[in-house]
Amino acid sequence: MANRNGGFIGTDGLDAPDPPSIDSVTAGNASVSVAFTAPTDTGTSAITGFVAQVSTDGTAYSAGSNTGSSSPIVVSSLTNGTAATAKVWAVNAYGTSAPSDASTSFTPVTPRGLFAGGRTAGGSSSAVNTIDFILPSSAGNATDFGDLSVARMELGVGSAGSGTRGLFFGGENTSGNKTNIVDYVTLASTGNALDFGNLTGNRNRSGTCSSDTRALSGGGNDQLAIDYFTIASTGNGTDFGDLVNPGNGKSTGLSGLASPTRGIFGSVADGGGDQINYVTIASAGNAQDFGNLTASAQKHGSGSNNTRGIFTGGGANTIQYITIGSTGNASDFGDLSTSSENNTAVTDATKMCIALISDGSSALNTIDQITIASAGNATDFGDTSVTRQSVGGASSVHGGLS
Repeated sequence: MANRNGGFIGTDGLDAPDPPSIDSVTAGNASVSVAFTAPTDTGTSAITGFVAQVSTDGTAYSAGSNTGSSSPIVVSSLTNGTAATAKVWAVNAYGTSAPSDASTSFTPVTPRGLFAGGRTAGGSSSAVNTIDFILPSSAGNATDFGDLSVARMELGVGSAGSGTRGLFFGGENTSGNKTNIVDYVTLASTGNALDFGNLTGNRNRSGTCSSDTRALSGGGNDQLAIDYFTIASTGNGTDFGDLVNPGNGKSTGLSGLASPTRGIFGSVADGGGDQINYVTIASAGNAQDFGNLTASAQKHGSGSNNTRGIFTGGGANTIQYITIGSTGNASDFGDLSTSSENNTAVTDATKMCIALISDGSSALNTIDQITIASAGNATDFGDTSVTRQSVGGASSVHGGLS
């Protein structure tokens, strides 16, 4: 039953709503997303909004606050590394409810970028299971995170996952056999990857991207198929649609990036191409033509904030960009520190860090960095923990997250 004169007393003594109930909290970069269920008893007037507040001591709910008309509500400007809980209130014309029960504890985290798998340097190269990580906000060398479930190289390229979970798609083993393996990790902690499910086919070097709820893997191993996955659960891929046929019915060596609504696939062709495709992530269907890269190539690195997409390398030192919400050809952004291919990039809200995995003949361990919003040449960030080629990437902050 609704509380008489809810948490804040209304002027005419009529009932405020019952409190909402919190379903889950998802920590992000200096933020938390609070998912909740509205009360069924709304008092004597319809609910007009909700208030979410955060506490770091379990008593004073003032560390952060935000309002919204529905679930979830994101509370920002929190302190990374500091544990907190959240409560939610419902509001109508006559007052404010009592608070919900406190959420489980969560801890906002500094964004992380992960580089996973790859092949060792040299003529007798073999697949590795190494995962290492960096903090894009702070230049420095990569640190060990854990291991993939199976050692493999030529993984999908592009950050796919939510703010809490990163996914790694496909690849091939030391013998060159393609796989359908999908692994996942919890980005805020370190540890080995776990099995998520399987792609609909064996693939290497697909283009991967995601919103905060759905991940996509497109092309790879001479295929045009796009699979999708629900990030918060585990399970096998489901058919989403197909890439635009580049003329020969197959595509490999792709890269992917995203805004919260649109997924982008670059280098759509067999053996190198300049086509860029796009899809609406929430709606299954075939891809559409976006435009063209500045030159035909494959094995680019890729990354984005929520408005601008970046492609790097592809056998050259070029960096090029697109505006994700429109269509059109890519434009010159600047130069990498050296010509390279098999790039993999990770991002935070402002910066993109590119692992220059190979110069075409030998493996590299260099990591370059750029500021996504500002065109210019890359500068040195640090080194990966292992010199290797053909790795996959994941970020806790990337352009697909709202």
